[in-house]
Amino acid sequence: MTETFQPVGPGLVTRAMKTCGTCNGDGKVFKEKEKCRKCKGKKVVEARKTLELYIPPGSRQGESIPLKGEADQVPGQEPGDIIFHLVEVPHDTFRRAGADLAADIHISLSEALTGFGRVVLTHLDGRGIQIQVDQPAGRVLKPDQVLKVKGEGMPIKRSEGRGDLFLVLKIDFPEDGWLKDAAAIRAVRDVLPKPKPAMASDNVDEVQWEDGDMDDYGAGSGDQEWEDDDEEGGPQCATQ
Repeated sequence: MTETFQPVGPGLVTRAMKTCGTCNGDGKVFKEKEKCRKCKGKKVVEARKTLELYIPPGSRQGESIPLKGEADQVPGQEPGDIIFHLVEVPHDTFRRAGADLAADIHISLSEALTGFGRVVLTHLDGRGIQIQVDQPAGRVLKPDQVLKVKGEGMPIKRSEGRGDLFLVLKIDFPEDGWLKDAAAIRAVRDVLPKPKPAMASDNVDEVQWEDGDMDDYGAGSGDQEWEDDDEEGGPQCATQ
């Protein structure tokens, strides 16, 4: 560092410290023939280095992994660390909550009623996960029913344990028109549970129906609760 004086007004100067332009604050100057051929006297060189990062099984979103002393080096100072922050990328099949995993599996209506035994998904390590549901006199599977498989979730960090796998059933119903004739309809009715007795009424009116959407329910009633709260420009409630 060198000391300089700078004018700040008539008859007034201020003293300031300025980095030496010759040695750049190092306090030492190398002769041209003494300078390193690689760094040209700057004491540092740019170089590429391949770093190996180990991510322990079970690591989670937001965790940090430091590499000690791998930051940029500066003459006369101890090198700092490189800090890696983990960001989980969404998976096409699995959802994660801590050490537990969840996934949707699709089964047919026939499988829901009669049972099945097959591989329902491929796990993260490439293994096929097989589910066995036996009939007759077994369980009838229902939409959004959850099958829990213990120990098939994520590894628990610094432990030998694992979380659980939760399989959410999605039942694929047949397409329209899959029953081709009256005989097929009778065959299905014969094996399915019988419907409840018909309701008795003195006055019966057969009505026509069409496909509907519950989003339209009450939309034309004029009640305030059905108005769109997100609509811009509408009246706002005031508080007292």
